[in-house]
Amino acid sequence: MERVMCCDLKAYIGNAVTIKGWAHRVRSMGGIRFVLVRDRTGVAQVIASGTLAKEPALDAEAVVEVTGAVSPAPQVTSGVEIQAESIRVLSAPVAPLPFEVNLPDVQAGPESILNHRPIALRNPKVRAPFAVQSAICGAFREFLTGEGFTEVHTPKIVATGTEGGADLFAVRYFERTAYLAQSPQLYKQMLVGAGFERVFEIGPAFRAERHNTSRHTNEFTSLDLEMAFIDGLEDLLVLEECLLEFIFRRLRESCAEELRLYGVTLPDATGIPRLRMPQIGEILAREYGKPLTGGALDPEGERLICEYSDRKTGSPFVFATHFPVSARPVYALPDPGDPCLTLSFDLLFGGVEMNSGGMRISDYGQLVANMARFGLNPADFESYLEVFRHGMPPHGGFAIGLERLTAKVLGLENIREATLFPRVRDRLTP
Repeated sequence: MERVMCCDLKAYIGNAVTIKGWAHRVRSMGGIRFVLVRDRTGVAQVIASGTLAKEPALDAEAVVEVTGAVSPAPQVTSGVEIQAESIRVLSAPVAPLPFEVNLPDVQAGPESILNHRPIALRNPKVRAPFAVQSAICGAFREFLTGEGFTEVHTPKIVATGTEGGADLFAVRYFERTAYLAQSPQLYKQMLVGAGFERVFEIGPAFRAERHNTSRHTNEFTSLDLEMAFIDGLEDLLVLEECLLEFIFRRLRESCAEELRLYGVTLPDATGIPRLRMPQIGEILAREYGKPLTGGALDPEGERLICEYSDRKTGSPFVFATHFPVSARPVYALPDPGDPCLTLSFDLLFGGVEMNSGGMRISDYGQLVANMARFGLNPADFESYLEVFRHGMPPHGGFAIGLERLTAKVLGLENIREATLFPRVRDRLTP
């Protein structure tokens, strides 16, 4: 008999079905055994009587195959249950669990949960962020494909850093040193100039940051895009608003149960306030007595400006724009109206930076001169610079951290909860 998923059982009332999964919970009462069977789609209640109430021996998390008739059960959350005709154990546990996985929340410390990650992921709530992540990636891909973008896959072993700096992981590459890619930024621009015009990528990025905080990991998934023939920064901001609204709509449609588990109502991502960094500096000083140092926002500054914006506009989002040249990468385009600032932005969501982006320098001479000002040797970026010599359209883009967005959507306190197998300074397994 073909396997039926737990979420589809209502369509089989009055029919015999076979389900397969894990014994989520087993209890006996009055000569009847109640078994909750969990598969990737949900949980089904199985009623076993007679000899099936005792045999086979059944422990929690045993992998089972159950065949029986589906009947209505208004008292059950799913509205149906299975009257078992047979229960077959496909795989029995041979060791005790490190913690119970059939409770609403896993009762274990964060390090224990990460040490036993595959077991913890059997808990529906622990696993839910990754269903949300999958839906985010699918919506990101669907939206951009519909907007004429081409999905690309760029190298993750590179000869030099995207922006230089010390936060690079060096790797031995035969007789030379190479690095794990910090971002696909340079390749995105090269492909825009190659004629693709609009590209996006979903892929890993690596930062050898020494932070050990709730918002950093050393390997993360980056949702990148780059587009040519744009008129200015506002084109990028509008694109991101539309993208976020599309993603949230898809999450409401496909992840209703996951959002319910976390008590989440997704916000409106339209009409996001725009605040220039000089404005933000004035607001932080006036409202909170906090100076803006270095032209960039620290975590407290991000939190405070979002708090201010939410109070004034009701939006949990802020576009912080026009960062100083010194606070942005070498390829960031200076504002023609104020060359000390760049046509760049960060999206802040609920007090946390989600992504950075902006217009890029498209003029070859300007880019080379900027490299010199940043202390970079243009010869180290020869393959990147070549396309700029032969006509590069005005372009820009941004990159969203998938794990950060997932964590913020669900209100998770630590980005590691939204990372399947986190890589931080003191964790390399599992």
